[in-house]
Amino acid sequence: MSTVWRFLAKYTSLIVCTLHCFDRVIFKGHLPLAAPAELERFVDWVLKVRRCHFIKVLAPQYAGVLVRHAQQVARQAGRTYCYRTGALQKDKWAEGLMREQRIERGLVGILCTQETCKSFQLVPGEKRPRFISRPRQQRVLYYYFLDPQLGLIHVRLQTWAPFTLQVYVNGHDWLAQQLVRLGKGFVLKHNAFTQLDDPAQAQRQADRFAKLDWPKILKRYAQRVNPLLRQDFACYKVRWVVDQAEFATDLLFKSPAALTGLYAKLLQFATLTFTPKDILGFLGRKWDRRFDGDVHTEVKTDRLLGTRIKHRMTRNWLKMYDKFGLILRVETVINRPKEFSVFRTRRHRDGTTSQDYFPMNKDTGSLIHYQEQALACHRRYLDALAVVDDPAPAYQQLRQLTEPKVIAGRSYAGFNPARRDDVRLFAAVLDGDHIARGFRNKDIRVALFGADVKPPSRQSAAVGRLVKRLHARQLVAKIPRTRRWRVTQSGRQLLSLAVQLYRQSWPQLLAA
Repeated sequence: MSTVWRFLAKYTSLIVCTLHCFDRVIFKGHLPLAAPAELERFVDWVLKVRRCHFIKVLAPQYAGVLVRHAQQVARQAGRTYCYRTGALQKDKWAEGLMREQRIERGLVGILCTQETCKSFQLVPGEKRPRFISRPRQQRVLYYYFLDPQLGLIHVRLQTWAPFTLQVYVNGHDWLAQQLVRLGKGFVLKHNAFTQLDDPAQAQRQADRFAKLDWPKILKRYAQRVNPLLRQDFACYKVRWVVDQAEFATDLLFKSPAALTGLYAKLLQFATLTFTPKDILGFLGRKWDRRFDGDVHTEVKTDRLLGTRIKHRMTRNWLKMYDKFGLILRVETVINRPKEFSVFRTRRHRDGTTSQDYFPMNKDTGSLIHYQEQALACHRRYLDALAVVDDPAPAYQQLRQLTEPKVIAGRSYAGFNPARRDDVRLFAAVLDGDHIARGFRNKDIRVALFGADVKPPSRQSAAVGRLVKRLHARQLVAKIPRTRRWRVTQSGRQLLSLAVQLYRQSWPQLLAA
């Protein structure tokens, strides 16, 4: 960071440390068989067989080879091979195996499922049958590994052409492995660091993730799960791209009390204030009237770990949510990198190159650009939220309202600033009609219960007890030689604050 972020500077007293780190990253490996014409050339000129023979005989044989290889790998490693259909939380399945079998490294297990994936179908053509792209129900293999460098990862392999590979890596798991190697203490809970002994060293390690030799790492796993790459497809090279990347900025607060009230105000401000034009700006896109993509904001309050707000622009989005009431996370998810422009070298079809701002690529070497763009998104977003003030000092002032008051051996109960009836009392006492002459018991009774309550004696007694509780805290004072009361200066300040905070923050806190 060349300069200090305004948000971090404003709330530095509440924040323990900040960590910028990749979260979920999904790589996809494609053989040069993704297009029907490419598969036809492979069948006609490499295999030299009829196209109907490939689709009816060779393709099922390839699928069988891949499944038998998976079973053999699991058997040799003494691990579980499981065939399952229907809904299944695959990561939970793998984590369960790790706990039950106490696996510390290597293969965890292999899961075989039935899924519909992009494949090919043979249809009649003018002179001969031809291939077309068509989804196909097929067996899909999930290899789970506990890598000593990457942590828990999985490799997904389609068993029918074009044999697409997918590798899932988690940046927080990778960082945890690096900190273990360096002997640095930390606490990792549900994919978030709730404690770091050396935040600066952790950030330096996190910055290395984008610069790893990903083609070499991914090639090793591809050859491990797909024996066809060493046989019939040895003449082809797998092209790896970044299919999805999540980059997170975690702000670890000193305590839940330091974050709870502030997050409620941040959530309210972001929900009510940020326009589609603002969202485009946060995600690095200039406002253009010709833009016809989807831009919207959604708030989800039924999450187990906290409330989340998501700003979506086409297939990219920016999220903010709290974890454990202790971490404020801002996260950018990039599925469509060409929405971002980066300064890079571009190779043209005629063999020449030029340097300028071009759309961001999906190749693995562009991960550093993903990191830079996501970090810029987070800075723009948090700096826009820096105008929100921390309500924590105000909540501390309200403590005198909530605590019981004892005078001459008699205890007067406190008020609840989050309770609607108590806030209605505060608003009735502060009514502008009472500034000049003060208020009577009847004025408050009518405001709370209405003018048609008969008989009013019971409600009058209840109001009298409420006013006495306010008087015990010196929030109201009796006007001499009258039956009227006035709000004291400190009372007006404190009760006004309670009403304001209730209207702005407490409904969101209760909903969360």
